[in-house]
Amino acid sequence: MIAKEVKTAVIWEDEHILIANKPSGIAVIPERFDTEKKDFKSVLEKQLGIGLFTVHRIDRDTSGIVCFAKTAEAHKAMNDLFENRKVEKKYFAFISGRLEGKVGEMDFPIAHHPAKNGKMIIHPKGKEAFTSFEVIDQFKHAAFVQVQIKTGRTHQIRVHFAAAGHPLLVDPLYGKGEGFMLSSIKKKYNQNDDERPVLGRLSLHAGALGFEHPFTGEDVAFEAALPKDMEATLRLFRKYDL
Repeated sequence: MIAKEVKTAVIWEDEHILIANKPSGIAVIPERFDTEKKDFKSVLEKQLGIGLFTVHRIDRDTSGIVCFAKTAEAHKAMNDLFENRKVEKKYFAFISGRLEGKVGEMDFPIAHHPAKNGKMIIHPKGKEAFTSFEVIDQFKHAAFVQVQIKTGRTHQIRVHFAAAGHPLLVDPLYGKGEGFMLSSIKKKYNQNDDERPVLGRLSLHAGALGFEHPFTGEDVAFEAALPKDMEATLRLFRKYDL
C-alpha cells in the first residue's frame, strides 16, 4: 500500500476519534501468524504521528470504514457503543445467485470451526448473530446488496450468506475465490489466457458508520465511497447481466 493511500484514507477526526477508509488487502491490526506484514493501524500511526486505539475491525480483504480512538477514554466510550449495539453499520456486497425478495433477515448463531483455524460456521451453540439486507440490484447471476449487522461476529456477513446458499461473489474461504471475470457474464467475450479479474478480492465493502458521539452527544454518520474495483464490477453487471 502506497503512502498516498493512507494519507487520503482519513475521512474525519476530532480530538477523540478518527474515522478512516481502509483499502482491501491490509489487516486493521498485526495478524497473529504473519506479523511481518504491514497493518493499517501501524501505517496510519506512522504517517500521522499519533497513537491510536483499535475500536473495531473488518477483514483484511474487506475495504471500508474503520473507527479508531485517540485516547483511552474515547476507546472505552466507543467500545461501550459497539458492545451495546448503538452503532449503525452498513456494508455493500456482491452476492452469488438470485435472492428471493427485496429484503431479508438472517439470524443464525456463529461459532469457530472445530478443525479449520480462522473459519467460522453456523452452530446452535454459537454466539447470536443478526444480519439484515436489502437488494439494490438483482442481476442474472448475482445481486448487489446493502447489508446491516446488529452484531459483529467474525466473518458474519460471509458466513450468513454462505449458509443461505448465496456466498459472496468472490470469497476464497466460503465460496469461490478466483475472482469475477467479465467473460462470465458477457456473451461472445474474446477470452484469452491473459484475462484478469475485474474484482479479484473479497466482494465486501464497509460503506457507512453512524453513532451518537460519546463526548458531544450529536449524531454523526460517515460514508466511504465504493472502491473503483467494485464500482467497475457494478457497471459491468448493469450493462451485461440484466
